[in-house]
Amino acid sequence: MLAKNTAKKLVKEHPQEFTAEFDKNKPLVRKYTTASSSKMRNIIAGYTARLIKQKTIQEKEPRRRAQEEDLSKFYE
Repeated sequence: MLAKNTAKKLVKEHPQEFTAEFDKNKPLVRKYTTASSSKMRNIIAGYTARLIKQKTIQEKEPRRRAQEEDLSKFYE
C-alpha cells in the first residue's frame, strides 16, 4: 500500500515528468523519493507507469454512461 500511495503522490505532484515507460520512471523515482531498496523503487516506478497509461486511456476514450447511450436499438 505504501508503494501505491507514493506513486499516486508522485504522479500528482509531477504529472509532466512521469511517462508510461518504466525505464524512464526509474531515475525519477530515485530522484523524488527516499526509498532505500531497489525493489521498492521498481515497484513505485512500475505503478507510476501504470497510472499514466490508465490516465491516457481515460482521456482518449471516456466511458459513456448508460443514461447517455442510445438504447433504442435494443427496443425495436
